[in-house]
Amino acid sequence: MEDKQPAAGDLIDDAAPDPNATQATETAKAEAGEDGERAESASPATSPKAEATAESADGEAAEGADADAEKDDAEDTEASETAEASETAAPGGAGKQVKKRRLAGKRLGIAIAVAAVLFIGSAAFAGATVQPYLADRATAATKLRIARTAANAITTLWTYSPENMDGLADRAATYLSGDFAAQYRKFVDAIVAPNKQAQVTNTTQVAGVGVESLDDPNAVVIVYTNTTSTSPLTKNIPSLKYLSYRLFMKRAEGRWLVTRMTTITSLDLTPHL
Repeated sequence: MEDKQPAAGDLIDDAAPDPNATQATETAKAEAGEDGERAESASPATSPKAEATAESADGEAAEGADADAEKDDAEDTEASETAEASETAAPGGAGKQVKKRRLAGKRLGIAIAVAAVLFIGSAAFAGATVQPYLADRATAATKLRIARTAANAITTLWTYSPENMDGLADRAATYLSGDFAAQYRKFVDAIVAPNKQAQVTNTTQVAGVGVESLDDPNAVVIVYTNTTSTSPLTKNIPSLKYLSYRLFMKRAEGRWLVTRMTTITSLDLTPHL
């Protein structure tokens, strides 16, 4: 038997597609198409409810992001304050504290200075107000002393009795000065003997006194008196006189002395029986 090699036509015929294989391929493609349609029908379309849920989720995510941002800002602020506190605690912060203390000290110094100025101003105002008042009080005190001296002088000059007539000039000398002292002593020397013989008793009471003028160290004083005289020669019937005097006084060595005296009024009020 001879081996027969296949012809060229046989080769072409062998390469032609197998009807069964072609049918199987088409069947697979059909099945694959059906599977794709099933997959598309299995994936549901996006509904409005799903879209709202997605938007809500996005909003919550945004709010969460804002909250996180605010938290981060708060943490940054706290960190900044902590840093400032650290700077204050650091040597540089100590310098700031010293500067603040110096500023406070300057303000305190200014306040004290203002208070001192106000105090000095008020003290000056009070001094200016009180000074006239004190001057008036001093003047009033001086006038009172002059008036008392004048009253004592008149009482001493015109009050005597037979028993103390001899010492009248010496007693009066403590209130008199200059020529008037010499004149009064001369007058007393002239009336001592007759008054002692007549047993005359003279009593003078000051009814009023006032300083007419004061020009330191000179003063003029008016004294009003009631004088009573008694004597056995007149049966001790009192002789009443109302007398007023003007005294010219001068201050010498801290004392006020009478340098001159004149009679202003002399009224005899003695009853005549």
